[in-house]
Amino acid sequence: MRYVLDTSALFSMDRPPDGESHVTLGVLKELERYNDSRHHLWGSLVVISEPSKESLEKVRKAAAGTGDIDRLSPVDQEVLALAIDLDAELLTDDYSIQNVAKVMGVRFRTVGTRGIKKVYQWKLRCTGCGREVKEKVTECPVCGSPLTTRRRR
Repeated sequence: MRYVLDTSALFSMDRPPDGESHVTLGVLKELERYNDSRHHLWGSLVVISEPSKESLEKVRKAAAGTGDIDRLSPVDQEVLALAIDLDAELLTDDYSIQNVAKVMGVRFRTVGTRGIKKVYQWKLRCTGCGREVKEKVTECPVCGSPLTTRRRR
């Protein structure tokens, strides 16, 4: 079996599952940035791979469609794209990654959480006038108030 592991999975695991485990270089750098003392160990237990530009674009398009694009870091996008390229199961506890994976048909499994129950769509809503804003801005174009992310109903 082939797996792609994100940073949250590595934080939750003592060792990779049996099979071929892949991570992006960004995942290992995140472990280092968060001072996980095991980041040197993981490098020898996993295959470091990078996703294709085509798969990254597919992920960005799907994440824009669900409203998760601002919730996914570049590393999150890379692990999703790598799972597509390798036709691998993605191990993640990140709900936004799971949300986009489910929409894209990418197999995923959680490591330390229960995982998502259904797919959510997200939108930007003004905290002042309540208007839904479609474009990616930091403040309402009508009243200038800050925007928050809300789940679409």
